[in-house]
Parts: sequence; C-alpha cells; structure tokens
Amino acid sequence: TAAKAEAWVAEHGGASAPTPAQAAEGAGFVFSCVGNDDDLRSVTTGSDGAFAGLEKGSVFIDNTTASATVARELEAAALEKGVAFVRLATPTTDDERLPVVLRNTSGFLYYVSITGITGAGAADQDAMAAAVARLKHRTDLPVVVGFGIKTPEQAAAVARHADAAVVGSAFVDRIAMAERDGGDPIASVVELVESLAAGVRGART
Repeated sequence: TAAKAEAWVAEHGGASAPTPAQAAEGAGFVFSCVGNDDDLRSVTTGSDGAFAGLEKGSVFIDNTTASATVARELEAAALEKGVAFVRLATPTTDDERLPVVLRNTSGFLYYVSITGITGAGAADQDAMAAAVARLKHRTDLPVVVGFGIKTPEQAAAVARHADAAVVGSAFVDRIAMAERDGGDPIASVVELVESLAAGVRGART
C-alpha cells in the first residue's frame, strides 16, 4: 500500500510514487515479483501500470510465477512499447520448455543457477557452465546468471562462461550487516561491487 511504501522510505530512504507508472518513469530496469496473476496485471498494465511509464529500450524483468496467459499478455505489452521482456530459465527448464521461455524473450536471458531460495546457496560451477553452454546453443541473446553469487570467486566463475553475473541478495546482506553493526551501508556495498568487478575482470583477461 501507499502508506507502507511511505513508511519504508521514511525509515530507509529512497522515493515512493503513487502509481507503478510513475515509479517506472525514467527507469532503465523494472523488476516485478508479486503474488498472483491479477496483482501482476494491476501493477504492469493499464494507464497506471509500469508499462505506461517505461520508455522504449528499457528492460522489464518479471520474477512472478505467473500463468502462461499472463506471460503472453505481458510479452505483447512489452513488444508494443519497445520494452525488452526478460524471461528466466532454471535448472529445471528442459528441452520441451525452453522454446516457450525463449519465445519473444528480448534483451537477455536470465539463468537462475540454483533451485530454491535466492541467497540460500551457491551454484555448482560445472553444472552452471554446462547450462550456459546449452542456452547459448539455443539463443543469440546474451545469457546472464544470477542466484548464489556472493564472492569475487563466484562472480569470476560465472564470467568465464556467461555474459554477465547478477547479484542481489549479497547486497541486501551487506546493507543489513552494516546497519546492524553501525557501519556505512553505501561504503559496504561499494566495497563488494568493487571486489566482484575485480573478479569478473580477472576472469576475462
């Protein structure tokens, strides 16, 4: 709700917007992860939905476990706006399912390297490398890998095979630790970014 968003911003900083469309204005990337099909429709489509605020060339990444019907609706809305619609492949995406995932995917393909909860484990590097090779054989899109990447070594292992590494939970953990210990959350995140970037650069030189 708007009240919850305003309370969160008051405590943690940032900015809130009255509608998803206004929140998406000027954004290069928009992520969604909501509870069900109707909620996903309400935050993405219509005059107040995120797509109304997105500009051509921006990227929409949906992490919701939505129905195929809604996925097709969002694909159509993204294509109409010239927005890259990013879909996710996982270790359980078999050869029958993969063409469905790749259909109308644009921007890049996001490979979720582990099953289960993000931040709860690390990917098997050999399995990740094999999966990326399989995906690259089936698409010309860049393949990025996320989930379970917390260290420079893990980022380097991904960079040797994929086009990019996606890090999320590790930053959340750094912020939480800094706030708990009375440190500077921004400095802590910058330190982690620099170490991860060094790992990626080292893997590619």
